Order: sequence, then C-alpha cells, then structure tokens
Amino acid sequence: MPGRARTRARGRARRRESYQQEAPGGPGAPGSATVSPEPTQLQRTPRPLWEEVPVVRPLQPRGAGGGAGGAAQSQGERRATTAVEEGTVVQLLANHFRVISRPQWVAYKYNVDYRPDIEDGNLRTILLDQHRRKFGECHIFDGNSLLLSRPLKERRVEWLSMTKDKKFVKITVEFSKEIRPMSPDCLRYYNILFRRTFKLLDFEQVGRNYYTKKKAIQLYRHGTSLEIWLGYVTSILQYENGITLCADVSHKLLRIETAYDFIKRTSAEAQTGNIREEVTNKLIGSIVLTKYNNKTYRVDDIDWKQNPEDTFNRSDGSKITYIDYYRQQHKEIVTVKKQPLLVSQGRWKKGLTGTQREPILLIPQLCSMTGTDGLHPHTNSCLLSPRRRHHTLKEFINTIQDNKKVRDLLQLWDLKFDTNFLSVSGRVLKNANIVQGRRMVKANSQGDWSREIRELPLLNAMPLHSWLILHSRSSHREAMSLKSHLQSVTAPMGITMKPAEMIEVDGDANSYIDTLRKYTRPTLQMVICILPNDDKHRYDSIKRYLCTKCPIPSQCVVKKTLEKVQARTIVTKIAQQMNCKMGGALWKVETDVQRTMFVGIDCFHDIVNRQKSIAGFVASTNAELTKWYSQCVIQKTGEELVKELQTCLKAALDVWCKNESSMPHSVIVYRDGVGDGQLQALLDHEAKKMSTYLKTLSPNNFTLAFIVVKKRINTRFFLKRGSDFQNPPPGTVIDIELTRNEWYDFFIVSQSVQDGTVTPTHYNVIYDTIGLSPNTVQRLTYCLCHMYYNLPGIIRVPAPCHYAHKLAYLVGQSIHQEPNRSLSTRLFYL
Repeated sequence: MPGRARTRARGRARRRESYQQEAPGGPGAPGSATVSPEPTQLQRTPRPLWEEVPVVRPLQPRGAGGGAGGAAQSQGERRATTAVEEGTVVQLLANHFRVISRPQWVAYKYNVDYRPDIEDGNLRTILLDQHRRKFGECHIFDGNSLLLSRPLKERRVEWLSMTKDKKFVKITVEFSKEIRPMSPDCLRYYNILFRRTFKLLDFEQVGRNYYTKKKAIQLYRHGTSLEIWLGYVTSILQYENGITLCADVSHKLLRIETAYDFIKRTSAEAQTGNIREEVTNKLIGSIVLTKYNNKTYRVDDIDWKQNPEDTFNRSDGSKITYIDYYRQQHKEIVTVKKQPLLVSQGRWKKGLTGTQREPILLIPQLCSMTGTDGLHPHTNSCLLSPRRRHHTLKEFINTIQDNKKVRDLLQLWDLKFDTNFLSVSGRVLKNANIVQGRRMVKANSQGDWSREIRELPLLNAMPLHSWLILHSRSSHREAMSLKSHLQSVTAPMGITMKPAEMIEVDGDANSYIDTLRKYTRPTLQMVICILPNDDKHRYDSIKRYLCTKCPIPSQCVVKKTLEKVQARTIVTKIAQQMNCKMGGALWKVETDVQRTMFVGIDCFHDIVNRQKSIAGFVASTNAELTKWYSQCVIQKTGEELVKELQTCLKAALDVWCKNESSMPHSVIVYRDGVGDGQLQALLDHEAKKMSTYLKTLSPNNFTLAFIVVKKRINTRFFLKRGSDFQNPPPGTVIDIELTRNEWYDFFIVSQSVQDGTVTPTHYNVIYDTIGLSPNTVQRLTYCLCHMYYNLPGIIRVPAPCHYAHKLAYLVGQSIHQEPNRSLSTRLFYL
C-alpha cells in the first residue's frame, strides 16, 4: 500500500487487534503489573474506548445506507475515497536524519541499585565508572539501568565504590531482561547514547539540552551584558517509514549579571518604600543558572532572614555554613556575606500534585540570571532564518559524522545517521474565504488580510452608548487622543458611538478601583483604563474587579502604547477588541460544515506562584462560529485532565439552543496542553465523559471528535528555492513520513513569520465517531486558524484552542478566581 494510502487507512479505521510487540511500560516492562484487557496506556495500536465504538470509524454520508452506524469500509474503499488530495503538492526538507544502521543483536538490561542511595545522577555515573573494566566500553547507563551488548558472567553482582570524601557505596547490578533489536525500549537507550556525544564535543548540559560557549555571542543592552550560547535539542524516534534523528537549534540567553547584582540594581531603582517587596516581586519566577554545576533553578521565594554565614544540617547530621559548603563542595568563594538566600522548590512537573519537596537554598552571588527580564535585547541571532538554521544543522550532522571520538562511540552500537535532510511531500491548502460586511476576501501570501478589510464594516457591529475612560493626570493627552481616534476609526466599522465619560484618577491600583465602584452602573457597556506603566498589581486589580465583582467588559492600555507613531493602527485594533468584548463579531469563515460545535480546551499552570491550575473551556455557540461560550475550571496544582467537562458542555449546548433552532449534530474538540504520555488518560477521562454525556442527550444523533494539539515540537520544514531555503507558505500540510503508524496525525504550517523559522503545529485525532476524512479535518483545522479576532491573520492554532488559552492565562495570572458567569458569552479575555 502506498505511504499516503496507508496513512489514510490507519486514520480512518484502526485495527482492533493488539500488537504482540512489547511497548514501554507494557507487559514485561520492569515493575509492570499484570494488565487487564483494557490498556492503561496508549498502546502501539490504540484499542477502542468501548468495544462497540472504534477510536476512528469512517461513516457513510448522512442519508446513505447505514447512516450513523455505517460499517467500516474495506481497504480498497478507503483508498478510493482518499485518492483525491486537496492542495498543491510541494517538496520539503525536514530537520530529520534517517538512522541507516543500528544494532541487530540482543542487548542485556541490568537494574542498578546504590546503598546508601545516591540522588545525584552524575555521581551515580562516576561511581559506576569505577568498575568499567568489568562491563566494558560498550554500555549505556541511564542512572537506574545499564544496557550491555554482552551479558555479565553472573545475573547479580555487587561492587564497592568510593566517593571523594572516602565513603563507600555498594552498587548492586542485577539482570532484568533481554532487549530485542526491534523493541521500542531501544529508542530510549539510543537517545541516551547520542546525548553522550555532546560531552565528547565539549558541550555543557544546561537544563535538558547541551550548549557550547565556543561560539557565544556577546551583547550589551540597556546597561546589561548578555551572552547567547548555541546548543541543540535532539530526539531519536520511530516514525511511519523508519527511525530518524530530529535535531534542532536551541539558544540559551544568559545575562552577565548575578542574582545579587540584580538585587542591588533593583534596590537602587526601587520606586516604593518597601524595597524588599519590590525586589521579591521582580525576582520570583526568574530562572537562574548555577555555573558550578550548570543547573537551572526557578526562584520561588527570597529568604531575607538567612545569609551565607548561617548553617544547615548535612546528610550525616553535622552542621556547616553555606560559605564553607560551597567552598568545599564546588570550590566557590562567597565574598558578600550579607545577602539573602534564594529559595527554589525544585523542578515542578505537571501532575505532581501534593508532592512535598525539600526547598533548595541558593546564594545570589553564585547564580547567573537568564532570560531578558524586559530588556528586549536584539536577539536576531536566536531567530535563525530557514537558510541559517539549515546551515547550522548541516554543520552539526557533519560534525557528528566527522568527529573520530563521536564516530567511535556510535560505532560501538553500530549506530549511523544519514547526513542528508529528510525529504517529505507536503500540500498547500487554499486560504479560507473570509466574509466581512458584504465582501469576501482571502488572506495574502503572508497570511494577513488587514489591508483588504481596512474600510469594511464589521460583520456584527455593537453600538457603544455608555462607556468610561479612566486615566491619570499624566495620561490626559493620550486619553483625549484615544477618544478622538476611536470616534474616527469606528465610523467605517459601522459602530455607532456616543462620547465617553472621561474620569481622572491618581494612577495607583486603589484609585482605579475606588473610581470604578463610584461610577459603574448596570447600563455601562465598556471601561477603558489607560495605565501609567505595565505594573502587574494594578492591572490584576482592575481585571479582577471588572471580571468578578462588577462584570463589565474592559480594555487596559499602557500609556506608552498610545505614544507610538502608529497610534491610529493601534486604536483600530482596540476598537475591534472592544466590539468583540461587547458581543460583536468581526468576520466569519466559510467552513462548509453545518450544525457542528467547535470546542477548545487548554490548561494554565501557574508555576511561578504555585497557584492552582486553570482549565479554560471555550465553545462555539452558533453555526457561523461568531458567538462563543467560555467557562473556567479551577483545579489542584499541576492537574491537567479536566474534571467538569460535562458541566461545561451542557452549559455550552444550552447557549447554542438559544442562538440556533436545533442542537448541533457533531462536536469537534481541540485539546491543547497534553503530552504524548497522556493520550490514553485523555481518552479514558475527557473523551469518554463527553461522549457519555452526549449519548444521554441522544444516543444516535451526536458524534464526537477529539483532536490533540501540540505546539511545542522541534520538527521544522524547509522549502528549497534554488540554493536558498524558505519557510513553507501558510496552509502547508504534511501527513506522511513523519507521522506515526499508531496515530492519525498530521502537521500544519498555518502562520507566516517575519523573522526566523516557522514552527508547524502537530495534530493527532485520538477519537472520532464523525468519520472525519484527512482532507476534511485538515481543511477544517486550517479554516479555524482564520477565526481569532485579535488578529486579521492566520494564527498557529485553531481559534477555539487559542481562546481557551487566553481565558485560562487571564484567570491564572490575574484574576485567580472564576469569572462572573454573566461574561460567559463575551470574549472578555481578548
């Protein structure tokens, strides 16, 4: 079967039989229990959620024989129905390199145990390496298990190692199992082996990735020195037609400034009387790098009561000062004794709810700041053009091929890579038809249609008769300019607007809130607050009050934004946002589907303040996709799966019935924010609950599709033009070669970028009783990327997905409680 036909076949009718091949975490894996027939993890071939409903089942058109219960088509029928592909074919290159050789022998896995237990991964490796002559050079160690090309003489051995401080550690190495050449477990060890090559190339590990100082770029911006390190992120994975190495460029931006320097500078620039509070607010959430071990930490608090001269208890019970500890352990000299200590709660991960972690105390003088912290440096070096990215990756793969030490290491395991970029075919879909006013327009080659609609009336313009503009005395001129520009730009839009009531405030958060309490009234439609600066406390206070206690759509604008030359363009966007927040619509897109509700779900985890996780739920509530319902679910910290989806879906359907004469036939969910390891849990929890609820409403009339959206990926695609490399145009779809055999997945490059290399978005249809053909789901997904009202252009993800993100982010960052339900049918979070 041709590659594309096989892609269609696997997407539209997944086979019921389970593979006997062992999967990571499946039967036979270390520590795995006896499993029931219902899998607890997404297997190589996903099983049905319920036996009578396959994960993806092709349906005949409504009205045809079989109706909604039509039987699965044969392979021949599937080929026939998917023979015609939408779009213009283009040839692309991907930043993947085929694995052309790998071990074809059985490997032997051993579990490694340390007594007393050693937590430091590097120390575990050092202690095990003391016995390297016993297990040989051909080995891969991941910190817990040892993979060997040849078995040890005994199934269980004990070795004795010694630490720097002359303490003995007993290492127990015990046979676990044989690993066959085709086992998925091999891929994990290949990745570990490949990461060892970076050390041979003198790269340093910072966080998860490896970077080199040799090609560091020095910058100086706003009184701060910056340094950019070049690095790479790699992964070896199994795809449709083989195993590939995915390699992408990564950059680490470091400020040549310690946390102590930052504390001193912030203290000197403090505008309030409480210097410690201002320093704490600015430093919490920052990522610092400790160069003595090249590890990064998130600053969760500042302990102003302790300093480096204080003592702490070591593991053996003895006391030692922080100064002495860092001198003995890391050979670092602390010269400033009167400085506070930074508190880090350790690496926070999704799903680790209620886990108690011992805080890590750091000395600011030994911590380097990372990130820009509002410095806005000129980082074009990080935004690599397709040409530069291709060139950098080509150099990297050639280095892997040419370096003798690297070549010898990989040769031990017969691991070889093709040095050519993987060639893949893509298709460029037509841009969607956009309707605004009485005209139909299309996006240009850059995925933008702002010029085409500049003088057109909005699709649904809301009159504005009662509204306020709050401003400080220093912002009076900007407030008057905003008022004048709004009167000018709203007329062509079709918005009838009465003059705003102008109110002067002192400028602090309390003055805004006190004024709002005094002037808000039931007939008030909109509040505009012009802010002196981007102070987060002031913004949060205003949004919290106007989204919870006094639910009125609001627009906050920083003064300096209105001082820009392109003020009229900015005010036009403000007017469009105001119209949407009041319930209006800017444009609509022709999707060619009827009676279908589109849902977006995303979660926001406040990893800065360790607050609760926020799930955003946004659903279309009319056939034209111009009206939306939103709801937030506040959950425990780190909780990803949404518990109250049935409640959210019921409320959205109720609003739909108010806007339309009948219920929708289908619900298509775009779910963002979940990793590959959570797919089965998503099926068992969210998809099952929504499907169960829809069945209670009407067992036969509702169909459901669940699509996982993944933005954080390292795959990149290049369009070759002569000797140059460019970004693929908006609407480029890739659904072969780099897709997975066990998934119904595809990539879309939907947006255009001015700088750097465009990042595609990965979609995976994990559940479908609608019978979405690849053409249909790809076209629908691309059309929905045209429906985000904050931009007259194509965005990276479908609009409901991005709306859900905006909602969850606003609540998680600023409001910290559920918004008033009276705002649920407004896009108040834009």
